[in-house]
Amino acid sequence: MSDSSNGSPAVPAQEQVQHRITVPDDVPMVALLGQRDEVLRAIESGFARVDIHVRGNVVSFTGPSGDVALAERLVDELAQVARSGQSLTADAVQRAIGMLTAVTAERPADVLTLNILSSRGRTIRPKTLGQKAYVDAIDANTITFGVGPAGTGKTYLAMAKAVHALQSKQVNRIVLTRPAVEAGERLGYLPGSLNDKIDPYLRPLYDALHDMLDPDTIPKLMAAGTIEVAPLAYMRGRTLNDAFIILDEAQNTSPEQMKMFLTRLGFNSHVVVTGDVTQVDLPSGTRSGLRVVEEILTGIEDVAFCRLTSADVVRHRLVGEIIDAYERWDATAARPPRAEARGRSHR
Repeated sequence: MSDSSNGSPAVPAQEQVQHRITVPDDVPMVALLGQRDEVLRAIESGFARVDIHVRGNVVSFTGPSGDVALAERLVDELAQVARSGQSLTADAVQRAIGMLTAVTAERPADVLTLNILSSRGRTIRPKTLGQKAYVDAIDANTITFGVGPAGTGKTYLAMAKAVHALQSKQVNRIVLTRPAVEAGERLGYLPGSLNDKIDPYLRPLYDALHDMLDPDTIPKLMAAGTIEVAPLAYMRGRTLNDAFIILDEAQNTSPEQMKMFLTRLGFNSHVVVTGDVTQVDLPSGTRSGLRVVEEILTGIEDVAFCRLTSADVVRHRLVGEIIDAYERWDATAARPPRAEARGRSHR
């Protein structure tokens, strides 16, 4: 099913090994190989120097010993995911390969089968090592900061944990907040009523709620105060007990606003703060509260900082590449001009 004539360097015969594994009977081969062998092709693409053949439930590997060993581990991990009933995709294969090649004790099967929330016929799970570490940090700490680029699931996973905490009666309410219209929250310049002014800035939080709860129940929960979605300015002067509190888009808070928000923490509450420090919309000269807070709170027990990267992006493949391209561009733009270039400019 694979072709090793792909232009890669030839491997001496003495370095070749051949291994064979038998997939357990309780693992459906259709689920393991994917529709039209989509998963199998992804495995072959990830191990170009390994010939992979499948006959029944027996999988044979031929190639360099290190590659064969890794390919065997991958198939074993994917078999455990398939056994759990979760669908496998080419994207999941690529993520699992990345986990196996990373320096970590986490197993791909443990990451990909961790259920955070089951709702409306679907289950929300972490898809990367970074997301798994983020979810674990939320479980283990009272205050968790999730910092990373767009598409890494910072807010969505925090929302899933909040809904799970509410449904399992760990907390009595969910409070969702974010700065509205930059950090200054200049709502008066927008047309319409107060609700009209703030709604566009809170819409991503509503959208996530609708993914995780029956839409018919959301208005009732909000009317009862069980779920509250409000701009950050509404947090001042409050103490939030028995609550799961999420501050989204925290890069657009000032240091003073960040301090105000964190000191709203009451008894039996959890706080998750999410943001992307590369997309700050504050006026020039104003420091981001999300950048400052790590300098202030690092080392304090029960406070965790989780950094997600382009490797944790779960949107279209291009999103991760775009993020990396911008980071390279930013690094280049920050370098001073070369002396040679400056010298030519005076000639």
